[in-house]
Amino acid sequence: MTSARPAGAIVQADDVPAESAAGGASVRTLLDTGQGAPGLIRRHVDMQPGTGYDGTAGAAGELWFVIRGTGKLEVAGQQGPALRPDRAVWVPAGSDYRVLADDETDVRLDVVALPMAGASEAAAAEQAGRPLQDKDFANCEIETTGDRQFRVLFGPGKGCSVATQFVGEIPPGRAPEHSHPYDEVVLILGGEGTAHIGGAQTPLSPGTCLHLPPGLPHCLENSGSAMMRVLGVFHPADSPAAKLPQGN
Repeated sequence: MTSARPAGAIVQADDVPAESAAGGASVRTLLDTGQGAPGLIRRHVDMQPGTGYDGTAGAAGELWFVIRGTGKLEVAGQQGPALRPDRAVWVPAGSDYRVLADDETDVRLDVVALPMAGASEAAAAEQAGRPLQDKDFANCEIETTGDRQFRVLFGPGKGCSVATQFVGEIPPGRAPEHSHPYDEVVLILGGEGTAHIGGAQTPLSPGTCLHLPPGLPHCLENSGSAMMRVLGVFHPADSPAAKLPQGN
């Protein structure tokens, strides 16, 4: 089901062809950062009212985020947390799960499968055997870097030692170009702007998904009047504020 795209790729979610999945859902594979090796794989799962999605979490588990809609989750035959907008879920490796959309709403899930490659032995051992966990965006601590703020949903010391999942807010304007030490996939949840990557400019709008490999200089500019909201997942786990020295 995966379709690899080159490093630094940018796609619009609704432009990616959907495939049918077990339970009646449709699945779009937006990015696979591994290029044939283990990497982050970001998918969008869409369910019409009353339909479902069945699957099994991969080698290092999956990080989910509910973009819209409400539904029910079962993991290994046990009832899990209710699904609702802005709720994040870490699904343990190898877990069989079933999602059922409520009768009156359609559901869109952001699902990122995590690679174990690159994780330390300690992180892998810590992750093994952890139960399913869920977090609500509103209950997560606000952190700041410069004029931007973010909330870490999962990460080191917060339920996931393999990767970090966060929601960030970018105010109007453009920050200096920078790069990170980790491999990252970013999804625009709200707002309009421009991605400046490797000397090229690409429009940003809700549903735009970007791959930012380690060391790639980039900047996300918010050209609107309101906050731009982004959902990021990166590997190996670190702080969203971590940056490489200029020139790297």
